[in-house]
Amino acid sequence: MVGSKTNRVALYASAFLVIILVLFAILRDNAETISLKDATSMLQNKDVKNVMLSEDFVYLKTDNEVYKIASSQISAQMLGEYKVKVKNGSNIVVYLLFLILFLGLGVLIFKWLQKNKILDTQSITSSRFKSSLEHSKPIGSIKSDVTFSDIGGISDVKIELEEIIDFMKKPKRYKSFGARMPRGVLLVGPPGVGKTMIAKAVANAAGVPFYYQSGASFVQIYVGMGAKRVNELFNAAKNNSPSIIFIDEIDAVGKKRDGQRNDEREATLNQLLTEMDGFENSSGVIVIAATNKIDVLDSALLRSGRFDRRIFVELPTKRERASILSKYLEKVPNDVNVDTVASMTVGFSGASLATLVNEASLLAIRGHDFQVTIEHFHHVKDKVMFGKKKLQMLSDEQKQYRVTYQAAKVICATYFDLPFEKLLLSNEKLTPATDEPLIKYELESRVKMLLAGIVACNIKYNEHASSAKGDLDEAKEIVEKMITEYGMGSSLMASENEKEILMKRLYEETRTLLESMQNVIKYVEGVLNERESITKADVKKKLNEIF
Repeated sequence: MVGSKTNRVALYASAFLVIILVLFAILRDNAETISLKDATSMLQNKDVKNVMLSEDFVYLKTDNEVYKIASSQISAQMLGEYKVKVKNGSNIVVYLLFLILFLGLGVLIFKWLQKNKILDTQSITSSRFKSSLEHSKPIGSIKSDVTFSDIGGISDVKIELEEIIDFMKKPKRYKSFGARMPRGVLLVGPPGVGKTMIAKAVANAAGVPFYYQSGASFVQIYVGMGAKRVNELFNAAKNNSPSIIFIDEIDAVGKKRDGQRNDEREATLNQLLTEMDGFENSSGVIVIAATNKIDVLDSALLRSGRFDRRIFVELPTKRERASILSKYLEKVPNDVNVDTVASMTVGFSGASLATLVNEASLLAIRGHDFQVTIEHFHHVKDKVMFGKKKLQMLSDEQKQYRVTYQAAKVICATYFDLPFEKLLLSNEKLTPATDEPLIKYELESRVKMLLAGIVACNIKYNEHASSAKGDLDEAKEIVEKMITEYGMGSSLMASENEKEILMKRLYEETRTLLESMQNVIKYVEGVLNERESITKADVKKKLNEIF
């Protein structure tokens, strides 16, 4: 509505401007002023065809031009042989009426065209925008300054890619064996593991032009624009071969086709498939793409001859996390054991580790500390993992429920040796969820930890708080997967009440465990009341006194 109103105002303003210009052109006095000598000469030589008299001027019209001279300079005797016409304002009125009629007719025609949808101001604007898109700047290459030494913890991936780098440097060696490199390499992995940096490092190591595009940049509003963009990208790469094309988040354009529609996305995908098929063995262009949703990609993209090679970039292991952290801590003054930080960051991606180091550095600056310590990492870890949330104001009674709840969770997490280093009273989550393959007892241990707070509150207070919802939902989800997806019930084909039976068993086992640890719970509650935090090492030390 705003756009159409703006267009209407612009149209009326333009019409008004046209009227002003037309009036100015019609009513403007174009006659050239001449001297008395020239006027006398023209009149005597009979060059003047018509004479017109106004209030201020006398107009002398020849075959080609109109001249004027002030009325006070011309006498009646000089015009004696000419028939003089008197100029008045009636012509102006006629002109004005004609223009008003013309404007009214134009408005009526415009309204009729809009009513019958023959003219649409919105489509006019869109056409202009489309025209501007068609004349967008050409696709250019990027010079990559990322090296493999800048990326920690990808030794396995690097081995897979070194072959491609060697091929781009020494193509004749491979051609002499009749071998060809894969036309496409698909990097698959969760967000933040460094897929884009890996592609840039390959281009840098190979010393070739690097063409970067995101999958979303191909998805245009106008039909054909996405396909045109794909064609331009591949032409630019082939003209500067050997080169690398990197398409980030390829699932934005490469999703499975359902055959029911032929929209812009599918036209773009078809063009991408055609371009990859059109590669010659000697083209020297390799396409690298990245996605974290390989299951949604169209099967035509994944077949042999297109993305021949798939490289899975997983979340870093402890050793790889230590390597990544060492890279990020090189320029940060610190007193930190990277192995300790690596142990407490299970489930972190490379990007998350970069954020963790940065947040710890900012915390140290705010506290006017000279270097980053392990305490800084403990304080910012949950902020990076789960996001910063405003802490609720708890009454004394609510705080005691919270203390008991958290004490039970940290005891179970320590007893089952789940990955964590420190618990804060304000923590909503203790350890991150993971999709790694887990054994049945590991999944049960996690469920027991999630139920521990509820069990402890029910033992001590015969009720629990609504803040347990998050842990309870996660426990239900794990139990659901164990029975319906993982076949971890009494049989591979689960019965209707199998989930309830498993949840009840795990609850009772957790209750039995916590009832035997009342002294440990009291100790942890005391520490939480005093310091509002406790480390895994402190809890483990207390448990070792009992077991």
